[in-house]
Amino acid sequence: MMAVNGVNGVNKTETGWKVGLINYAQKYLTAESFGCKINVSGTALKKKQTFTLVQDPVEEVVYIKSHLGRYLSADKYGNVTCEAEEADQTEKFSVEYDKNSSGRWAFRNVVHHNYLGGTEDNLKCFAKAITDQELWTVQLSIHPQVHLRNVNRKRYAHVCDDQLQVTETIPWGDKALLFLDFVDGRYALKTFDNRYLQTSGELSEQLSDTAKFTLEIRSGQSGGLAFRDCNGCYLTGVGATATMKGRNKTVGKDELFTLEDTHPQVVLFAYNGKKVSVKQGVDVSANQDEEEGEREIFQMEYEPHSHKWAFRTVDNKYWSLEPLGGIQAVGKGVCDATLFDVEWQDDGSSVAIRAHNSSYVYNKPTGSLMAGSESVTEKERFVIKVANRPMLVLKSDFGFVGSKSPGAAKAELVCNRSFYEIIYVEPRIDGTYFLKAANGKYWAMAEDNSIMADGSGKSVFRLQFRDNRMLSILAENSCFIKGEQNGLFRAVAQELEPAVLWEY
Repeated sequence: MMAVNGVNGVNKTETGWKVGLINYAQKYLTAESFGCKINVSGTALKKKQTFTLVQDPVEEVVYIKSHLGRYLSADKYGNVTCEAEEADQTEKFSVEYDKNSSGRWAFRNVVHHNYLGGTEDNLKCFAKAITDQELWTVQLSIHPQVHLRNVNRKRYAHVCDDQLQVTETIPWGDKALLFLDFVDGRYALKTFDNRYLQTSGELSEQLSDTAKFTLEIRSGQSGGLAFRDCNGCYLTGVGATATMKGRNKTVGKDELFTLEDTHPQVVLFAYNGKKVSVKQGVDVSANQDEEEGEREIFQMEYEPHSHKWAFRTVDNKYWSLEPLGGIQAVGKGVCDATLFDVEWQDDGSSVAIRAHNSSYVYNKPTGSLMAGSESVTEKERFVIKVANRPMLVLKSDFGFVGSKSPGAAKAELVCNRSFYEIIYVEPRIDGTYFLKAANGKYWAMAEDNSIMADGSGKSVFRLQFRDNRMLSILAENSCFIKGEQNGLFRAVAQELEPAVLWEY
């Protein structure tokens, strides 16, 4: 099942859903990095505990692939291995759901008709019937901030009229940004303003049982996830407003959703302080002084093959290089004319934008953007301010960024937390940011370059987008914040490297 338009990037790869599988003893299925050893002994969802449920494009089956790219297999004696580099018949599993509505899944080998179960080093696929030992809690291995797209309506969920409605063609602004919270083996959908979707369709600050949903998966050409409520009904978009609520007890295309990456949406300021806008029509011009609206916000979309960016407008058009060098919002898709190099400048908060003609973009005295400069001067610099991230969640290979001691008034930040913490973003007009921790204290650099949230002050940080999923953070000492496996979170890196990239 191929991804479309960045579908589920980290949440759902081009072939399936990345998950952790938790057994009846609350241990995670684990693929060791040596010897193809497979067991059920993990205590947290880390890299070795992450598997991809690869969906078949035709059959209602999945393949279970480890982080090493090898597939889980079972023989007729119940022996389980994770060595196959290609999936065949013995790697096929069908998914069944607990009849007691716990939301747990059972995996049945299609060839031998046995169920997968066990704990520690005793993982087997030999049971003929489902007991508690053959039931698994499925935890999505995702960044929790997502866009939610209905498979049938081909529209996105967003907060509208105090409801969550599946009506938006492009997920625009923070109202389309959702948190997918994993709570007691179930999932809750939380809006940008910290309200939970109830199965009745209401949004409430209370996380009650009616706001917790179990997940089910469907394969095939119209595959996706279904959310089942405590009454056995599935979330769907109801009526002309497509208000999300639990209604039907069977799953069709209208009950299926995909999760998508949340692209950065930004406001750009030219050297003269004017905002870039398409308010005047198709011309992209830096001529606005008023507070930004939808036409002063642009979605930056990273194209991984060229390592370039496209700028999309709220009208679903892209910036495009026209024959005489002008930039107009007339592009209908991603192509050479609509792709731009975005080069972060030495100040850490401004960029130079280079078009397909190898010239840099600047704004003419009229405000219109033109790609006609051979080098970067002051007029080719644009300051970027993020517009759709009032809250950040940062994730690394080692875990989430958060307080070493949650709830403490004086908090040292680390990058190996098992659960996410919200980071509040306060943008400044010069493209820098103040960042506030979950305890309400601002991030500040300590003498050893570690990051604290202890009320001692606040430091300025610069956020630099590296692709749709990753950003780097430049601190006041002109070093990037680097994460380490032991949780150290310090501004000590002078060069870009994997350890300074944060999934956001």
